Amino acid sequence: MSSDVKEDNQPYDEINITPMLDLAYVLLVIFIIMTTASVQGVKVELPHTRNTASLAKPQMRAITVTQDGAVYLDAYPVDMALLEQRLSEFQRGNPALPVVLKGDAAAHYEKISEVLEICKRLGITEVGLVTKRGAD
Repeated sequence: MSSDVKEDNQPYDEINITPMLDLAYVLLVIFIIMTTASVQGVKVELPHTRNTASLAKPQMRAITVTQDGAVYLDAYPVDMALLEQRLSEFQRGNPALPVVLKGDAAAHYEKISEVLEICKRLGITEVGLVTKRGAD
C-alpha cells in the first residue's frame, strides 16, 4: 500500500499538450472570424462635413466610387450599365429603395454625377451621401 502512495507523488515525466492545442485552435478560429469580419466593403477616403446624420436603413444599397473612378455596388465592382440594371432589380423588390453613395474625396465628380443620374432615372429619391465628421 505504501508503494501506491509513493507512485502518486512522483513528478510527471510528460506534459499533456492537448488542452494547449485546443486553446490554440480556438484562438485561430477567433482570429480568422475577426479578420474576415473586418474586411468588408471598399475603403475610400471620405470627405469631411460638420454635421453627419446616421443613414443606416434596412435593405439599403451602398454604392462606392473609389479615387481611381471604379464603381462598386455593395462591395462588388460594376460598370454604369450593370449598376443601373442591379439597382432596377433591387427597386422592383423595394420601390422606396434607399441608396447610400460613398465617394472618395479625390474621386472625379463626373463619376459621382453619373451615379446620381442613374438614381434619378430610376426614380430613387432616397439617396444619402456618406461623409466624415470634420473638426469643429
